[in-house]
Amino acid sequence: MSSTPPSSNLDPEIAARLKRSPDGLVPAIAQQYDTGEVLMLGWMDDEALHRTLTTGRCTYWSRSRQEYWVKGDTSGHFQWVKSVALDCDADTVLVKVDQVGAACHTGARTCFDADVLLKDSGVTAGDQ
Repeated sequence: MSSTPPSSNLDPEIAARLKRSPDGLVPAIAQQYDTGEVLMLGWMDDEALHRTLTTGRCTYWSRSRQEYWVKGDTSGHFQWVKSVALDCDADTVLVKVDQVGAACHTGARTCFDADVLLKDSGVTAGDQ
């Protein structure tokens, strides 16, 4: 992808706010809407965000395949969109979803289950 986003149907006011990477993408975090569980991180360009906002299903840009993909179209593990928000810098999208099945391409519930670097240490803010 070039540094100039491709033509998109995304609302121009939203598009003007986005801070994209040099390749025209923003990271999109998928989170289970009712439990807060972080499921995965994908990438969206303007058109993927537009499709996500208007179809009720998460659409991502595949950096390896250089094409759009809708979560669940091939795996059956759908992400039904509940809400979409930008972070305070407008450089990351948070999509709260109802995840059906595994979110990770490995078949795991989340992409963050297999390689835990630090478990809950039990330290709280008052202990420091």
